[in-house]
Order: sequence, then structure tokens, then C-alpha cells
Amino acid sequence: MLKKLLVVATLTGLSGAVFADETPALPFGLSFSGTAALTSDYRFRGITQTETDPALQAGFTLAHSSGLYVGLWGSNVNFGSGTPSLELDPSIGYATTLESFSSKPVLDVGVVYYNYPSASDLNWAELYGKLSFKNALAEGDSILTNINYTNDYAGKDENSWNVNATYSVPFGTTGFGGVAALGYTQADEYDFGGGDDHYVDWKAGVTYSFASVSGLTAELAAIGTDIDAITVNERGVETGAVFTLTKAF
Repeated sequence: MLKKLLVVATLTGLSGAVFADETPALPFGLSFSGTAALTSDYRFRGITQTETDPALQAGFTLAHSSGLYVGLWGSNVNFGSGTPSLELDPSIGYATTLESFSSKPVLDVGVVYYNYPSASDLNWAELYGKLSFKNALAEGDSILTNINYTNDYAGKDENSWNVNATYSVPFGTTGFGGVAALGYTQADEYDFGGGDDHYVDWKAGVTYSFASVSGLTAELAAIGTDIDAITVNERGVETGAVFTLTKAF
């Protein structure tokens, strides 16, 4: 059960489009951006992907001024003995600002392919739609909502839905900020523990942006789920502290 559960938890929230504030100028309306990160535990939708061990991650996006983009995100993974050690996830999508709305939200739709080079039977694709708002409740804050769907959950030919909402807010001009997220995942005929075909995940933490290094941020967050820990690896699904250092370029 543990191996099956951990295979499911991949990356949509972290893949997709990754845009830095400043990107190198390229011809034909193209721009390039990316991120590199070191995290104490690669968690996706609340579940560890590395048996609670650290992960080194990187993502790259090539975008066009029309809103079209392609991306690639990668990380080491560890689902147990005999499982893949690398995840490489390509994505393609379209992002646009909805100018007709006073809040000017950004709509981002696309598809991500969860790819394990050494275990192709685990590969699967997922559609996503995201809507983000800036300065929603306070100056400089943001709200990101997303919905994801697949008919091949974890390569098992099962329908699955995931919804998530994330709120981020700076604490004045201190460089510190707060982040909170809540998600819900449901999969047909799938056991997440205790016979449940669904679960809730959450995150609450603080962030810090380094003024001396552009694009460098740190995050310390409590991340967990309501999955029945009696039937799975407790450390992998229960609430735990996760530290992440990210450099955007």
C-alpha cells in the first residue's frame, strides 16, 4: 500500500509554468526562466516522495509573448526498494491575464506528464487549470486556486480530481511572509488508507526573501494530510516540518 500511495503523489503544484521576475531577452517574443531548489522532504499534495529524505529539484520554462509555454521539472524520488529514483515532468500550457475583470486574474491551463524514465508503467498525464489573484486581501498578497483532472491516476486507469487553494502574504517590508494552503484529492476505487478514496492535505508556513540575493527565498512550513497513518508510513503522511531553499532566475 505504501508504494502504491507514494507513486500517486507527484508534482502538479510544483510543475507547470515557473516564471521569474526578470528573464533573459530572447528573439521572437520568447523568454526563459527557471528555478532550482533544495528541500528537506519532497512532498506533493502532502505526501512524501523521498521517504522524508531531502531532494534537489530544478524547473525550466520557455514562454512566448502569446501566453503559450513549455516547461520541464525534475527531482530525485524514492518510493522504496526497486522504484524509480528520478522524476522528469514535461508540461505545456497557456497563461493569460483576464483584462475584463477588475481584479485582473491570471488564467493558466495546460497538461503535465509525470514521467519516470526507469519505470514507464508509472507514467501518467494530468490536465490542470489555475486562477491566480494579486492584491486580493492585502498589498502584495496572492491567491492561487487550481483544479486538476486525470483518467489515468498513477498509471492505474482511474479517474481523479484534485483542488487546491494557496494564500501568500508579505509581512510589510521585512522580507518575511506567510503561506497557507488547503487541498483535496479524490480518486475512483483507490484506497488512500482506511478504505478512503479521498484525503485532505494542508500547509502553513513562513517565507523569507533575501534582499542581498535576487530571487533567493526560504520557506519553513508544516505540511501534512488526514490520511489514516495506521495503514501507511506515518512519517510520510503526518504533519511534519519541511524547509525549502529556492533560487529563481
